[in-house]
Amino acid sequence: MNLPLSSSINNQALSSVFNHTSATYKFYWFLAIIDEVDLGNKKVKKENLFARMISNAWFPINFFKLSFGSQDKIAELISDLVDILPVKLNDDKDRVLTLINNSNDFSIKKMLFHLDKNVPHKFLSPWVKGSKKEVYEKSEEDNHNCIYQLYKKEIVINNNWFEYIKKNSKLLKDFTYWNLALFLQNRNPLIPDIVSKLIKPAKRNTLTYQRNNFWNIYLNERDDVRCIFTNEKLNVSNYQLDHFVPYSWVSHDLIWNLVPILSEFNSSKNNKLPSIDKHFNGFFNIQNDALNLLGDRLKKRFYEEYITVFKSYNSPKDFNYHKLKETIEPQISVARNNGFEFLE
Repeated sequence: MNLPLSSSINNQALSSVFNHTSATYKFYWFLAIIDEVDLGNKKVKKENLFARMISNAWFPINFFKLSFGSQDKIAELISDLVDILPVKLNDDKDRVLTLINNSNDFSIKKMLFHLDKNVPHKFLSPWVKGSKKEVYEKSEEDNHNCIYQLYKKEIVINNNWFEYIKKNSKLLKDFTYWNLALFLQNRNPLIPDIVSKLIKPAKRNTLTYQRNNFWNIYLNERDDVRCIFTNEKLNVSNYQLDHFVPYSWVSHDLIWNLVPILSEFNSSKNNKLPSIDKHFNGFFNIQNDALNLLGDRLKKRFYEEYITVFKSYNSPKDFNYHKLKETIEPQISVARNNGFEFLE
């Protein structure tokens, strides 16, 4: 991905800033700087930047369970903060940032300043070489080439870089997230759709289409459909659609992974994993029964979604038990290894 060219800044240095990275620090540090520039801030306290780093990383770690690698301590910091702050699993970055900034707990600031050990001066390595002390000194003397001047408690973004970042904010975020996605994909090779797991979507897609055009038809025409988890009888007024493999793992709403379950149970299930031994047969049976009932009424969109699992899908006979299990079972196994919990 190419960066916007400008004669006022050192493009070559910026293009190489994420080379040879062994942790996510530089990505989240730069995203924090861009956020501050968007607010019009040239002089920024380090603690504000560290708080932004944590808040930007909160959702991919806490909700999607991405691994940042053994050398990266951001996940550890987030785990510690979960025990201190009144946060919820799917809180967005703005709420997390507000909670961090409004906290009077000294231990939080102490935790955040773990990031001061290497992040602020190592980010400047494409511009300034030398020891940590030398980088601080050289950055303070340089008010043009270097992206910012580095001090004990703050950074001061140089004017030419401030204008460049402000003008190209969206492109620079895209550049950073693209490189972050490549970095994390190497450390999470079995996790699907890394790119969509870096930012919490402003709004999740509703499942209204799937309800109205698939599951409501099925439940209205089948008299005794039971929740695969509670065995309670379902009807169009007491069910919600559940992602059999949690959305926070697959990050899609394809019809082959959806199943109607009791509304009351859905709220407590959250993103916990089903058991293949206990729940897969029930899941397959309800999907299979629904497909046989709908028959030729199945919407084209749903045909195409079943093709993502089965090489071809023309009728319910193509809905194969073993192929579906071979698709789902490894996903549940890997999700468990990445920190997702099983239903009790």
